[in-house]
Amino acid sequence: MKGFTIVVAVVMSFAFSGMATAVPPGETAEFNNSPEGKVTFDGALHQEKGFKCKDCHTAIFEKARSVQIKKADHDGGKFCFTCHVDGGKSFAAKDNCTRCHKK
Repeated sequence: MKGFTIVVAVVMSFAFSGMATAVPPGETAEFNNSPEGKVTFDGALHQEKGFKCKDCHTAIFEKARSVQIKKADHDGGKFCFTCHVDGGKSFAAKDNCTRCHKK
């Protein structure tokens, strides 16, 4: 019985591990590591546009929010810039800095 309990606990921890880092509806994730200003990610805004969490996680981002996006990533089409690079899928970030970066 003890072994069964341990197996169930491990399975449950894996099943719910992604929820700890998700941005629930009505909340945002803030990233303060840019000299250009804080970037706020609003999951609900992306959902309204028809995106699902799995569209970016884990195809573009890992589940954890520990990624450090660098200036070179803007032009390299990595991370956010997979969609926000040239205005094809969404607005071009390099031409609209203040849409993401707030001082």
